[in-house]
Amino acid sequence: MSKSLIPDTLMLEERAKHAINAMIGMADHDHNYIPFFAANLNHKPAYVTHGDWDYGSSHGRMIDGLILARHMSGETFGKEIEERYRANLLSFFKEDGMSYRQINPTRDWEPNANLIDQRAVILSLTTWYMETGDPKVKEAADRHVAALRRIAVKERDVWYYPASEYKETGWPSANAIQLRLAPDPAAFCGRLVMPLLKYHELTGNTDAFELCQFFTALIIERSGVFNADGSFNDSLAYRSGHFHTRIGTLDAIARFGAFTGDAAIIAWVKKCYDWALTKCTAFGWTPGDLHEQAYEHETCSLVDLIATGITLARSGYVEYWGTVERFLRNHLAESQLLDLSWVEELQDKSQDIPANTSFYKVAERTRGSFAGYSAPNDFVCDVNEGRGHTSDLQLCCLGSGTRGLFMGWSNTITEKNGAISVNFLLNRGSKWLDVSSYLPHEGKVVLHIHTDLPRLQIRIPEWAGFTKIRFVRELGGEVTEGRGSEASSWVNKHFLLLGPAKAGETITVTFPLSFRKTLENAVGQTFETEWRGDDVVNITPKGKKKPLYSDRRVFDEAPMREGEYRRLEKEFVW
Repeated sequence: MSKSLIPDTLMLEERAKHAINAMIGMADHDHNYIPFFAANLNHKPAYVTHGDWDYGSSHGRMIDGLILARHMSGETFGKEIEERYRANLLSFFKEDGMSYRQINPTRDWEPNANLIDQRAVILSLTTWYMETGDPKVKEAADRHVAALRRIAVKERDVWYYPASEYKETGWPSANAIQLRLAPDPAAFCGRLVMPLLKYHELTGNTDAFELCQFFTALIIERSGVFNADGSFNDSLAYRSGHFHTRIGTLDAIARFGAFTGDAAIIAWVKKCYDWALTKCTAFGWTPGDLHEQAYEHETCSLVDLIATGITLARSGYVEYWGTVERFLRNHLAESQLLDLSWVEELQDKSQDIPANTSFYKVAERTRGSFAGYSAPNDFVCDVNEGRGHTSDLQLCCLGSGTRGLFMGWSNTITEKNGAISVNFLLNRGSKWLDVSSYLPHEGKVVLHIHTDLPRLQIRIPEWAGFTKIRFVRELGGEVTEGRGSEASSWVNKHFLLLGPAKAGETITVTFPLSFRKTLENAVGQTFETEWRGDDVVNITPKGKKKPLYSDRRVFDEAPMREGEYRRLEKEFVW
């Protein structure tokens, strides 16, 4: 690590530390450390509650998020609670290899293996194995993947699950299998492709690859989830075009297309992704679905947009680097709850309902969480349309938001065949170089080179043009200057080619900032947004409960602070 003056601008690894506070804080110490799922912060006093998703889904998301956040930040706080999450997760498996929801003392349900939960389970086992190489984790994952393959209904060219819940006695209805009902293939099959593919990459597990192959064929060729023009099927049977599961499926299938080198799959994903973007704002707010939940944005959906855009950008559609950076800088950062001065909390457990609801130190425990349902301009969604106010936090969005931080952090600087590419103009350290970003205050990025690099390139925002771009290179007292208008300076449309770089060199790139206003549409509502570069610095109308984009301060010169960049010799690749 290095410690020096750095720009006081967005730093994703520091945001990961805040997320760890919430992931640890949501544990219910009085209920076997099962994490609470949702929070109502608008209530006085605020409270957190348990829910249907407490088991495989919540534990899987927390384990995955904690591993990624610790990798980014180096933070060790709350390890003992994380170990309880891990032990709990393994205890949910039955002999058949599936992860089961447990009997809840305050809810009337039977234990079942919900198919949505299984995605978070294999996701966490994959990240856990990536971190530790623990053979007991691999054994659990292998058994789990084998079970997912075994229970799939296998047609000639596609596989699917005929119900949302599997039981130890099998599928609840043989008739569902005969009629090929396959409820919501995106939620139960499509999203599974992402962690299954990564598990295959790590271990060579062939069951995992087969599931990916046949689920991908199901989604593209047979399911009807996506219409021919790339739009989402909004029928009730398809969850009204639920955005998180649709875009999460696009993320999964994009990865499969990239892994298999299938250009047709990538083109199909791009078509659907471009349609989805027409329903979102340029700063990253997404609808919940196309009908009843349309006004409720889930951080989960935004992170799916981020991950899909990154895969498309790495596959050659480089324009999406800029799209994703706007999402990272704006609605992902704004969706993380850091100011809780507006939340009323109790300092004791006198009103708690065991295994159900807690009012105890909710603000303190949830700091670092991500919005469960937000409006474009307000952390609290309390509109007249749709379902009105429901909840403010969901644990799935905390896990997803943390993964979104990691996806941005891990793709800021990438290496391929010795060439280094700076894709996002965000503060970031690495073994190759450090990136110091003065945005949105100044159009300035400084690169500190640590080792000789045969080829270095940096993405320049499309609004910066090229005629007024300057770069200054300093090494051993020698200074050279260059311009973006010079011939042979640009590659891949948006990247300034800097060529070879030497250890100890400092390269300062400057460009003019863009000041503009746009009108953003969100399910029939219009918001005027003011931009400074890629950052929204104001939005009208302003939010009323916990306004977003209302206290972003910008200066002519970036404020500086003492800080450090985290450099790792080996980084996780997701």
